[in-house]
Amino acid sequence: MVPPLRKIDRLIWEIPKTYKPCMKVPARIFADESLIEKMKTDSTLEQAANVACLPGVYKYSIALPDAHQGYGFPVGGVAAVDSNQGTISPGGIGYDINCGVRVLRTDLTENEVRPRLRELVNTIFELAPAGVGETGKLHLPVSELNKVLDEGVDWAIRNGYGWTDDKEYIEQNGSWDFADSSKVSQRAKERGKDEIGTIGSGNHFIEIQVVDKIFNPDVAKVFGIEKEGQVLVMIHSGSRGLGHQVATDYIKVAESKMRQWGLYLPDRELAALPLTAREAQDYLHAMAAAANYAWTNRHLLMHWVRESFKRVFGRDPDKLGMRIIYDVAHNIAKFEEHVVDDEGHRAKVWVHRKGATRAFPAGREEIPKVYRGIGQPVLIPGSMGTGSYILVGFEKSMQLTFGTAPHGAGRQMSRSAAVRSLPPSKVKAALESRGIIIRSAESEIISEEAPEAYKNVDVVAEVSDALGLAKKVVRMRPIGVVKG
Repeated sequence: MVPPLRKIDRLIWEIPKTYKPCMKVPARIFADESLIEKMKTDSTLEQAANVACLPGVYKYSIALPDAHQGYGFPVGGVAAVDSNQGTISPGGIGYDINCGVRVLRTDLTENEVRPRLRELVNTIFELAPAGVGETGKLHLPVSELNKVLDEGVDWAIRNGYGWTDDKEYIEQNGSWDFADSSKVSQRAKERGKDEIGTIGSGNHFIEIQVVDKIFNPDVAKVFGIEKEGQVLVMIHSGSRGLGHQVATDYIKVAESKMRQWGLYLPDRELAALPLTAREAQDYLHAMAAAANYAWTNRHLLMHWVRESFKRVFGRDPDKLGMRIIYDVAHNIAKFEEHVVDDEGHRAKVWVHRKGATRAFPAGREEIPKVYRGIGQPVLIPGSMGTGSYILVGFEKSMQLTFGTAPHGAGRQMSRSAAVRSLPPSKVKAALESRGIIIRSAESEIISEEAPEAYKNVDVVAEVSDALGLAKKVVRMRPIGVVKG
């Protein structure tokens, strides 16, 4: 059954809090008619209503334009909860803690890269291991892994991976001092110690992209994007098996103690921890440690990407202008201050972002100094056969979505349905006919991640722009893809 929807505005819909007795606030959905119709085909809207039942939730639960059915929360779901009276739901962050995106600029053009593109894709595939359970070039003892968990990107830079100023272009400088490796289980550490510096499977990738269209030349220039045809590199990966195990461990804790805490929620996948409980603080410390692992993982992948360009083009990465544009998480909870009601009251909250990216406007101190005058880069990857976007955070996001924008195109076909209907050989041939070279560790992934399995990223970006969550800056198209 589809929950009742009331149209608030052209691109804003609401499920009233009368829909379920447990709802403490309404659910707001930000989408056009076509995206709403897709959400009606799965449990996205029902899950958005369920999230509105979390204790301490403010204003409304949120489903963004790319939302689709997830675990507990919809992917593309947002909820801000009171830091004292609220609860934290590990499922509302997800199993891939700090799954996120990093984009690098280069001075190269498509014309310069195209003759050596296949060699470049193959080199990246060899240097940056991909696939489920794939181990990387680093095999860290637990004592060293603990340093990664506690320090994040600082560990990588100290050990010769990346440049000192890289961290200036990473959300939180790639290090969360709230992290505590002692709150991460031994099982999680065993899963993570050999996977650091690997892509992973599913929708994770390294993609060579070409700037296809510039919508805002002034902002693009600040981001280091000067012209159409310029080559960028996008890296999409997360915390691998370590983050998955952290989520698994603390979801079990939440499920086992919810009744003891007097918590009754409409879906067991929403299992939550009261923020005043020791277990909630333990989870937050472990989540921050997994976030540090993920930032370090993307940093190592970036190192292999720079090394690949150096091998193929015979020039140092700094001479190729391979600077980070930005790195941002889209599976995370953040401690922030927001306006929490129509009267303008402000409160300290934990913002769950599940498949959702922070999109702060100009002036916020959380943004790197170089971007503080224009707003945060918002990175929205599409499918491997269509395109991706860089937008810039805009003030309206603070009013509508707790400073949040979509994180991608969003699935419209399940992985199993894609495998059944889209043979990998045909998908690969179709991509190559359009000049897109792909390498994947597993052929099934090519089917699962086919362009047809995803919603139209152009529509998601356009709706985000029209709402004022983030404004379009550039569109990129893929020419080379490395997947798990």
